[in-house]
Amino acid sequence: QVQLVESGGGLVQAGGSLRLSCAASGRTFSSYAMGWFRQAPGKEREFVAAISWSGSNTYYADSVKGRFTISRDNAKNTVTLQMISLKPEDTAVYYCAAELFGSGTRHALEQYDYWGQGTQVTVSS
Repeated sequence: QVQLVESGGGLVQAGGSLRLSCAASGRTFSSYAMGWFRQAPGKEREFVAAISWSGSNTYYADSVKGRFTISRDNAKNTVTLQMISLKPEDTAVYYCAAELFGSGTRHALEQYDYWGQGTQVTVSS
C-alpha cells in the first residue's frame, strides 16, 4: 500500500520555475515506478513524466521535454518534478502516481496503482 501527497504547486509567472514534490508512505516505495500527470480545466488528464523504479530511466511528454525534470530519492520516499521555463499552457492540477514494479514506459492512467490528490500549478502571462 502506498499513499501519495503532492506539494509545491502555486502561482508563477511565465518563464518562471517551480518544484513539485510527492511524498510517499509505505515500505515498498522503491519498488514503484513514479509518474506525473496533469489535468487542465476542460481537458483530459495527460501524461507528463515518469521514472522507473530503479531511477535509471526517465520519460517525458513532448510538451515538457527539455523543461521538466523528474527525479526520485528512494531513501526519502519522494519524487520531484523540477519545472523551468513555465508556460501558461502548463497550468493544471498536477498528480503523482505509482506503478508497482513499473519501468516507467507505460503512460496510461489506468496502469497506475496509486494516485495523489493533486496540486495546482498556475502560470500567468
